[in-house]
Amino acid sequence: MSATSAPGAVSTAPSKKPGDMQPSRPKKARNLKRPLVYVLLSVGLLIMSAPFLWMALSAFKTPQELTASPPVWIPTEWTLENFRDLLDKLDLPLYFMNSLIVAVLVTVSNLVFCSMLGYALAKLNFAGRNKIFGLVLGALMVPGNLMLLPLFVLMSKLHLIDSYAGLVLPFAAGAFGVFLMRQFMQSIPDELLEAARMDGAGEWYIFWRIVMPLVKPALATLSIFTFLGSWNNFVWPLIATNDPDKYTLPVALATFATDPNKAGGSNGMLMAGSFLIVLPVLVVFIALQRHFTQGIATAGMK
Repeated sequence: MSATSAPGAVSTAPSKKPGDMQPSRPKKARNLKRPLVYVLLSVGLLIMSAPFLWMALSAFKTPQELTASPPVWIPTEWTLENFRDLLDKLDLPLYFMNSLIVAVLVTVSNLVFCSMLGYALAKLNFAGRNKIFGLVLGALMVPGNLMLLPLFVLMSKLHLIDSYAGLVLPFAAGAFGVFLMRQFMQSIPDELLEAARMDGAGEWYIFWRIVMPLVKPALATLSIFTFLGSWNNFVWPLIATNDPDKYTLPVALATFATDPNKAGGSNGMLMAGSFLIVLPVLVVFIALQRHFTQGIATAGMK
């Protein structure tokens, strides 16, 4: 007779351990954590976007709704009067073109020069490469406001005050752009470039025809950051321009807001102007957003 059938025999079947009964607890915890994360992110999004939504909605409000107490979020009577008044009292097309010209030139120059230096630091072997990269990292640590006085003196010596060149040249290449492009280009396989060199391709051909098409996500990321920074730049255009015809949009709007003979305390016109300043940045971001996340995520891989 077997041991399992004998009276009083102890069962030899493996007993279940306490840990074997709890495999679903981590899954349940994850299922509970995900909605909580979504709720917290949604609350953070509302807090961050509330000022922008208030500005955008206030641009279409009547003066009575702008000064209403308690505040009115969604206008009951949508109006374009604030935009009409702004166009009548401020040469908006001129300042818009000034900002657009400066932002586009700064963005294009950064894409070209930062990509060139990033490629050299990532894929070319030459004496002093690591030292130059160290200088780039050191430049990232220098506060931008610390450079305003030297830049102003330099632009004055070159007689570039009140000119597009004086607004563009100080920001034609940035340390952040060089670092971003260098990090991204390091992810390109060296074997691909060596194969091109063996086929007789020169460095310029490799850079423009092989490397640049492969770094489109990084270029899109750099375009967004550079265009955003140049478009919203206020301090340097305020310092480097004395001629009102060379004002950019932020400077013109700030000057307009402090002139009682023009703005006259009209918050509606100021909200309309702020909305027009933000609008091009949103267009650029929406156009390049599919490359933005990939560029940020890949830049720090190496």
